[in-house]
Amino acid sequence: MAVNNIRFTKIEIQIAKYLFKHYRDRYNARQLARILNINHAHANKLCNILADKQLLAKEGIGNSIFFSYQYDNKLAIKFMEYVLSLEEKEFPKWLSVLSHSLKKFNGLIEMGLIFGSATKIGEFNDIDVLLMYNAEKSTDVKKIKEAIRKSELVEKPIRYVDMAEKDILQNKEDKIFYHILSESLVFHNPEKYVKVIRKCRKLMSI
Repeated sequence: MAVNNIRFTKIEIQIAKYLFKHYRDRYNARQLARILNINHAHANKLCNILADKQLLAKEGIGNSIFFSYQYDNKLAIKFMEYVLSLEEKEFPKWLSVLSHSLKKFNGLIEMGLIFGSATKIGEFNDIDVLLMYNAEKSTDVKKIKEAIRKSELVEKPIRYVDMAEKDILQNKEDKIFYHILSESLVFHNPEKYVKVIRKCRKLMSI
C-alpha cells in the first residue's frame, strides 16, 4: 500500500482511527455502524475496503467477521501517525482556547491527551487532561499548570492526570484507564501516542 496514492473518505478515516485507539477490542461492521451512527451495509463495505488497503485485519468468528487495526503494518502505522497529527486541527471549537493554552507544556511532556465530556459536548463542568512526562519535569510542569490557571483564559477548571509511560503500560487493562486512552483527543505528540498504543496492544497479546 502506498499511502500517498490512496484516497480515504472521512468515514473511512473515522473507522480506522476508532479501531486503532480501541486496542483491546475487535468489532464487526454492525457494532461499528451503531457506534459511529452509520448504515450497517455501508460500514461493512468500508471495513472491507480498509482491509484491502491493509489498514484493518479481518477475523472470522462464528458467522461474523471482526475487524481490528493492522498494528504490525509499517505503512498502516505511518498512516495513523499522519491522521492523528491532524486531530488537533479538528478539535471542537469550544476547545480552541484550551488547545492554545496547553501548548505551554511543549518541551516538557512526552504526550498529551484531552478526555472526558469536554471532547464530545460543549456543555461541561471541567476539562480532563492527561499529561505523560518523566518525574524530573514535575516542577516545571507544575509551574505551567499554575500559569494556565492564573491566566484565566480557560474558563472551566482543568483536572490533570499525570503519568509516566510505565504507569500507562501498567494500567493498560484497567477498564477506566482504557476508556481514557481510547476515547481521548491527542493534543501533543501523536507519534508517541501511536507508540504507546502499540506497546499496550503488544503487551495485551503476551
